[in-house]
Amino acid sequence: MITLYHCMSARSFRPLWMLEELSLPYRLVMLPFPPRVLAPTYLDINPLGTVPLMVDGATQMTESAAICHYLCTLAAPTPLQVEPGEPHFASFLNYLHFGEATLTFPQTLILRYTRFEPEERRQAQVVQDYTRWFLARLRTLEPVLANQPFLCGDRFTAADVSVGYALMLAEHLGLSERFTPHVARYWHTLQQREAYQRALASQSTAAALQGVPATPAPELRTN
Repeated sequence: MITLYHCMSARSFRPLWMLEELSLPYRLVMLPFPPRVLAPTYLDINPLGTVPLMVDGATQMTESAAICHYLCTLAAPTPLQVEPGEPHFASFLNYLHFGEATLTFPQTLILRYTRFEPEERRQAQVVQDYTRWFLARLRTLEPVLANQPFLCGDRFTAADVSVGYALMLAEHLGLSERFTPHVARYWHTLQQREAYQRALASQSTAAALQGVPATPAPELRTN
């Protein structure tokens, strides 16, 4: 069975959401944030000390978007993956990584310099600059979503999970009020998915059972 190491609402929510979308059995191990500090024995399993860590037999993966792709391939055929022979295959790959590399990265700097650095090291200018950076890149989705409900392949895919997590993080940061209209509609649609709701419930239940604080604390590292 797949084991997923996870912190509440961290990047590891991407593979958790994917596991629920694909109805794959899994074991969820909740960790306090930051695990490398509050759960030092975790370093014996994952020397990076970050989440996600997905273990599937001898396979270990730590990159959230790559895990989503792996899970799709494992469960193939599935409509959550756009295959190489389909017209939107390149868009699928692009948006799968756009959600992390382009949309989540600037938010990690916003998090760092608003919440995780000591007061004397917080940088309002960095926060302002990277908020603008994030919103500018997010706006590139507006014309795409004005003409279709999802990002590619004429259906919901793992690319939507990847970008959807970035929108989830933006909501935690108080940025969702600045979403453009079609991005806001898209985010609302994603939140209605049963698998998304199950993933939220799964992390809350596992945290309670394992005695881990249920406060959202997204990881800082780009995974």
